[in-house]
Amino acid sequence: MPQTLKIDFVSDVSCPWCAIGLSALEQALDRVKGEVQAELHFQPFELNPQMAPEGQDVAEHLTQKYGSTPAPQAQIRETIRQRGEAVGFTFRREGRGRIWNTFDAHRLLHWAGLEDAGKQHALKKALLEAHHGRGESPAAAEVLVAAAVQAGLDAARARAILASDEFAAEVREQEQYYLNAGIHSVPAVIFNDRHLVSGGQPVEVFEQAIRQIAAAQA
Repeated sequence: MPQTLKIDFVSDVSCPWCAIGLSALEQALDRVKGEVQAELHFQPFELNPQMAPEGQDVAEHLTQKYGSTPAPQAQIRETIRQRGEAVGFTFRREGRGRIWNTFDAHRLLHWAGLEDAGKQHALKKALLEAHHGRGESPAAAEVLVAAAVQAGLDAARARAILASDEFAAEVREQEQYYLNAGIHSVPAVIFNDRHLVSGGQPVEVFEQAIRQIAAAQA
């Protein structure tokens, strides 16, 4: 009988390391198939909660936020691209043009989680691919609705949520919960509400953590 692990994947759509971390976690779960099964939940975190609706040029944003300059930015982008390739996630070679506000994406993800865990997972992947793979805006309603449809969710319901402030309070509450728990960088992968693995780790790191936690639980 396989062990069941609850996994909370705390992340932001705008975070490239979250795309890498999710792909690595999925591969690790494939490796332990039959021994461990996961209850995977996607939890909200905004890297830039104050980001304006029109977004900001990514190079300008990184310079302002981290003081970085174009050469190291290009180097990091290439590192991210290679790390993505290693776990089967394809980043646009030129990176993202802009950084966008992701609050509406988190509202849709919250709704998807209430509908079906598998569809929430599919929506998360669709949003990461739209933003990091194709450079699309996760603040644009048409991008969000297309991702919802790709995940098997209802387009009209997605549009209605985006046109309202539905699930805004719930998302803010969840964001605050993880901030209060000491999560200040993502991805943060929490197993059984107790064990934390931080960052876009390699597949082997996630596999080892899963096996150790499952063994301790057995």
